[in-house]
Amino acid sequence: MSQAPQTPLNDLMAEVAALIVEALNLDVTPEDIQPDDPLYGEGLGLDSIDMLEISLVISKQYGFQLKSDNENNVKIFASLRSLSEHIASQRTK
Repeated sequence: MSQAPQTPLNDLMAEVAALIVEALNLDVTPEDIQPDDPLYGEGLGLDSIDMLEISLVISKQYGFQLKSDNENNVKIFASLRSLSEHIASQRTK
């Protein structure tokens, strides 16, 4: 039995940062997004509409749903690192 190869977290964070920049048409490079800086509000300055866009892109790319009513969303979307860790634990592709 073989599982799909897991992307090391740093590679996944770079991939997710690129997805965020592309999906939201941000005026920053993926490398500008620091792993532990807040995504929402302060830090990257994203709002709830941006988070919805990110959720849709992640759902398509990694094969699982990010639900708006998930009680852990504040933690999941806290930073690039926490979002990437959540993707790593949930992804189906």
